[in-house]
Amino acid sequence: MEQSERRQRARLIARRLKRLYPDAVCELTHRNAYELLAATILSAQCTDVRVNMVTPDLFDAYPDPESLAKAKQSDVEKIIRSTGFYQSKARNLIGMAQGVVERFGGTVPHDLDDLVTLPGVGRKTGNVVRSVVFDLPGLPVDTHVGRLSRRLGLTDHLDPVKVEYELNSYLPGHQWGTFSLRLILHGRRVCDARKPRCGECILADICPSAGVPVDGPTTRRSPRRNAASSEG
Repeated sequence: MEQSERRQRARLIARRLKRLYPDAVCELTHRNAYELLAATILSAQCTDVRVNMVTPDLFDAYPDPESLAKAKQSDVEKIIRSTGFYQSKARNLIGMAQGVVERFGGTVPHDLDDLVTLPGVGRKTGNVVRSVVFDLPGLPVDTHVGRLSRRLGLTDHLDPVKVEYELNSYLPGHQWGTFSLRLILHGRRVCDARKPRCGECILADICPSAGVPVDGPTTRRSPRRNAASSEG
């Protein structure tokens, strides 16, 4: 598919998802950049629901980067144990807080190049913080965004960074964050990895994977001609 066709398809998908999820918000409970950064680190290989059960106790004990930077790893591990991989997550949380305090004066940075220097913070996590808290361009690519982007024929890439760059080229920067949030919501509620509910999907008529038996998360078939041009 030509890049111009993919761009047209992406913008059509963005319009439809906006109608379906007009108030898309990050489902990780947070009050500031520090809390969202910590919660997103915890969300690796864990549900948002579980993270939201853990973070109240975490932030009661460590309400800011300064307090978390001084924490004992064993104490943090006890609080976050149920999120899985708790030893590495505790180490990353403390390292993140120390980095914020020592290199950024206790304030979570907003530049992606700065964010990704913090332990446990990759482009996905950095883009979450940028787009949700700072309202800056950022398109987080998690498993849902990657899977739906391939199913919808927007990319052939498996690497999240390449997916991010390709999707970025199709939409204006101010739409990147909400587009990601809406793809995530759609992936959770409709386009399941193993049992996509194509019969109730508002994107089925323009999705090259609609109705195709799923033998893997990237299953695709040849796109319908001119499908992306049906909504101007």
